[in-house]
Amino acid sequence: MAEDKILIIMTSGPDTPRRCATPFFFATLATAMDYEVTMFFTIDGTLLLKKGLADNVYPKEGGQSAGQFMREAIEAGVKITACSASLELHDLKPEDLIPEAQIVGGATMWQLAEESKTVLTF
Repeated sequence: MAEDKILIIMTSGPDTPRRCATPFFFATLATAMDYEVTMFFTIDGTLLLKKGLADNVYPKEGGQSAGQFMREAIEAGVKITACSASLELHDLKPEDLIPEAQIVGGATMWQLAEESKTVLTF
């Protein structure tokens, strides 16, 4: 049901580290509030799904890595999807990504958005 779904579209990547923790934090918070949350990674956001990369992205010096925020979101039940076209953009293969990432086509983003009560973009 749409009132229970939230979509977070992640376009920010390692070049903008300050934008790489809050989306995961919001996603984790929403699952704690009983929302079904999907994050859709595209453009540079997909780079965060590359194995090990997010562990080297620090939104705040001395703080947690984006990888830690991402693991907390995944553990909370957030679904992670990656746009297949953005994999091509960055010459990534499915095996380059974390195992939790589901690769989907761009049309999936439109379907998820239509089904969601709220759509956030970072």
